[in-house]
Amino acid sequence: MLNLMLIISALLLVTWLIDRFAGLHRNISLLFLAVPLMTAAAPMMVFIGGIISTSLAPDPAWVTLPLTFMIAGTAVATVPAAMLARRFGRRRATMLGFCSGIAGGLLGIFAVKNSWFSGFVLAAFIMGFSGAFAQQLRFAAIESLADPADIPKAISLLMLTGIFAAMIGPELAFVSKDWLDSPHGYAGTFLGIGLLSVLAITVVSRFKAPPLTALESDLPGRPLTHIVRQPVFIVAIVAAALGFGLMSFVMTATPLSMHQLHAHSLEHTKWVIQSHVAAMYLPSLITIWLGKKIKTKYFLLTGTLMFIGVVIIASQGHELLHYWWALILLGIGWNFLFYSGTTLLPLSYHNHERHKVQAINDFSIFTFQGLSSLMAGWVLFNFQWQGILYTCIPFLIIMVAITVMRFVNTHRQADAH
Repeated sequence: MLNLMLIISALLLVTWLIDRFAGLHRNISLLFLAVPLMTAAAPMMVFIGGIISTSLAPDPAWVTLPLTFMIAGTAVATVPAAMLARRFGRRRATMLGFCSGIAGGLLGIFAVKNSWFSGFVLAAFIMGFSGAFAQQLRFAAIESLADPADIPKAISLLMLTGIFAAMIGPELAFVSKDWLDSPHGYAGTFLGIGLLSVLAITVVSRFKAPPLTALESDLPGRPLTHIVRQPVFIVAIVAAALGFGLMSFVMTATPLSMHQLHAHSLEHTKWVIQSHVAAMYLPSLITIWLGKKIKTKYFLLTGTLMFIGVVIIASQGHELLHYWWALILLGIGWNFLFYSGTTLLPLSYHNHERHKVQAINDFSIFTFQGLSSLMAGWVLFNFQWQGILYTCIPFLIIMVAITVMRFVNTHRQADAH
């Protein structure tokens, strides 16, 4: 409990510092506090999903099913999340969406107490809905800014919340596992998820949507076929989707490869994954400062090169340092690619078109992530670690192509002026 209280205290302190000194709209500090409270459910499920499923699942091959369904729930809810935001506004839509965390938590309690594996999978799926609404909040942050030059700072801050989510989730799972009696334990963890959802809803209730300059419903939007053909849209969505998908693909396969196929200890495996998670979010401390000084295309280039470095290093062997360096680069590369995609996406739409474009973007990201995590185990056990790496190569070629596209496009725009 002490560790959890220290983490929450640190989150509150950083939120206050952002509100006091960042020079951004107060919405940003509210979102900084709300997002990790809601997204902590994902690392919590990573931590305990397999443990619970080992006792509940009828077949050991199904132990990753709850996590896969949680990602699927996020993917399925991306379009409704954007459409509800358009219909009811960001604040009310997000509060409604976060209620799925409460519903999923209640169903999780019932399923675990009654040893009902299908119900547990369904609970994870429902909890995944809230993740879609939480991801939409990065666009709420963009819309809250009066100066577009502040977008890189705001996006970097929200990505930094992943560190707090990664710490809060497992700690709360450990602290709350015995809050409620159940045959296999951990029923209380889902009570904890419900409480986090209530706190997140309370924080979001103070969000103030920026005033609209026009009645968006009266403005005609361009056809989607026109929007998706824009080079900047293609670069943004491919960078974010491939970055997320390849990261999940390699990360999901790494513990299985290290511990089950190549006999690394659980301690070494945990160290590699923990280092990877830190590498995913700590670079946001740099992008907060560099975002205004360096063009997004250079973050895109660096992220692509780091993903190439992952394949090169990981293919050299199966020693601890091969995995460690590869996963460090994977985390940093993901950060730069997701930052690039999120920063570039607003350049592809007009304000009144934002909801449908954001829906397409997030649906693509989380669908590809879900498929990648689902396929990782099958590819690994059929084609070994090298099969994982070889599967990445065609997608890396696509990443190189869209990076070149971005450089060429910005060069032409500069020549036109």
